[in-house]
Amino acid sequence: MTGPPEAMPHTIVHYVLRFTGKHQAGLALLSVAVFMLSAVPLELQRRIVNTIVDKGAFATVMALALAYAGVALVEQSLKLGLNVYRGWVAEDSVRRLRVLVGRHHALEHSAAVTGVEVSMILEEVEPIGGFAGVAVSEPLLQGGILASVVSYMLYLDASLALLGLAFFLPQLVFVPRMQGAINRRAQARILTKRGLSGRVIEAAGGASDGDWKWAKAPIERVFSLNMGIYKLKFSMNLLMNLMHHSAVAVALGVGGWQVLQGQIEIGTVVAIVGGLGKLNDPWGDLVNWARELSVVDVKYRLFADVVNRTDVPSAMQPEHPSLKAPA
Repeated sequence: MTGPPEAMPHTIVHYVLRFTGKHQAGLALLSVAVFMLSAVPLELQRRIVNTIVDKGAFATVMALALAYAGVALVEQSLKLGLNVYRGWVAEDSVRRLRVLVGRHHALEHSAAVTGVEVSMILEEVEPIGGFAGVAVSEPLLQGGILASVVSYMLYLDASLALLGLAFFLPQLVFVPRMQGAINRRAQARILTKRGLSGRVIEAAGGASDGDWKWAKAPIERVFSLNMGIYKLKFSMNLLMNLMHHSAVAVALGVGGWQVLQGQIEIGTVVAIVGGLGKLNDPWGDLVNWARELSVVDVKYRLFADVVNRTDVPSAMQPEHPSLKAPA
């Protein structure tokens, strides 16, 4: 290919909307169809439990059970179509980004820049392109499920539902702070690996004296950054899981007492506890999406900086501020 590569948008959100806008609309429609069904199984469970406790007709229980199975089949079939469509959008985006790097390569010939391009083609395009598949559909789907389930729980018993939901509030404090620390390490890791790739290409081309001791420091740097990311990510997951299980324990305790006092039906407690369980996955997925957005946006900006420039990015240099130890 000849001529300069097409300029890339400045943010990952603008990139997704420019190149995959029509597909995002299709994914959004499928997401809406899925989350519209999310609260139906909870209501069917409640009716089944109450029918059994009230010693209702077996035919009623069987009809509700078959309805539950039917709703689950439709919901899972829609999820299958959604996930396959997401995969196609993601891979198509990865392919497009790799072509852009190839067009940029026609303008550059130095070993350092070639090393950056190798890192971009083999690794950096994957998370950027992959995010295009979930950029709109994921928050719409998970947010829709959360809204549907929470609304249903509040309809059943507002006080018990709010008591359980209160345990999700602390996550609004510790999740953003921990994610910010992860982002800083992710950016420093990308820049360190780019610099390492450039040195490897130089060494392979005979531009180095053959002494690979220089590689030890950046390799150790990447290891240290990765371990920092692991510790932060899994600590955040631990705290989120503890909040979830605490909410379930409180709902069971308080709800059980209300049942013994004759204040609510046992089916209502089962539905609210089931709702809290159903909230855990979409809430975690929504947090993961927000985390991925912030990390991928950092990666995308660094990626676009290379594609949109014809000189060697200053960010490749070891003294670049982004390579300093993250706080």
